[in-house]
Amino acid sequence: MRVGTGDHTYDWNEDWAQFPHRHSYDEGWSHHGVAVTEAGEIVTLHHGEMEMVILGSDGSVQRSWDLGLSEAHGITIVKEADAEYLWIADNGRKRTPGTGFEYPEGTEVVTGRVEKKTLDGETVMSLETPDLAVYRDADYMPTWVAVNEERHGGNGDVWVADGYAQNQVHRYDKAGNYVASITGEEGTAGAFSCPHAIFIDTRKADHELYVADRSNGRVQVYDLEGKFKRVFGDYLTSPSGFVTHGELMVIAELQARLTLTGLDDEHVAYLGDNHQVADVPGWPNNLDDEDKPIATKLLEPGKFNSPHGMAADAAGNLYVAEWLIGGRFVRLGRS
Repeated sequence: MRVGTGDHTYDWNEDWAQFPHRHSYDEGWSHHGVAVTEAGEIVTLHHGEMEMVILGSDGSVQRSWDLGLSEAHGITIVKEADAEYLWIADNGRKRTPGTGFEYPEGTEVVTGRVEKKTLDGETVMSLETPDLAVYRDADYMPTWVAVNEERHGGNGDVWVADGYAQNQVHRYDKAGNYVASITGEEGTAGAFSCPHAIFIDTRKADHELYVADRSNGRVQVYDLEGKFKRVFGDYLTSPSGFVTHGELMVIAELQARLTLTGLDDEHVAYLGDNHQVADVPGWPNNLDDEDKPIATKLLEPGKFNSPHGMAADAAGNLYVAEWLIGGRFVRLGRS
């Protein structure tokens, strides 16, 4: 099946990934990121277990390792010298069958983590929660990481989005020292509401920080010193993540589609648009007779349900992990 139009057409394949098929795979609630290595391997999380899985481009499992965290909500890959590393944002809690797919209770304050790991799972750096008044006796739930990579002319700064708690984006230097924060109130757009994902765009000479201001249905753009530049999003509903390939940017929208944009943030096309599914009770899942979440019965090839994590390989193929019980991992191959 093909989706898209004209020069932006992709082959839809939702059966390509050969995850270890355990019972937990069908029962787990997928809520994670995706990254692609320079060699074309796809790095993501098992739907039901805290196990990082590295897939070949054909979908076969190459290797896996225990995550050691609550979640790999955001996965960002970087390269330093000849080595690649993963930055993982752990939002601190996960919905499981054992909790009735509610978040676990009993923790007064949720403290997520941000870790830098090798491709074999060794932790090489951890970032501390910012020492700010807003985090005194309050949740910290980081959702995404972006790095101003030195290989692209950057200074190595690490940016972290606290998308699920205090709605701030924090800046660290390459040694892991806290530098500053932005809240959305620096410019004309206003405060962030669920800054779910962040991304450093290197398509132009002046690199920029994109913030998926999801609950506000817009994207805010900053320079890499944290100065507000612009906002856009009249054609967006729920921006949740970014990738680029060539001059094209792809924005994952949680409410059931991918949105393609150009160099000037102009709308180019939608892929797999199915935004009406977000109005179904229990979305991204369905509800049983007792109004408890169950796996959705509304998945259709060629139509998205809830795009969450996303990555692109060197050829422009897209890998999209959806947010739902049982997961769905779609490969969009460039036609």
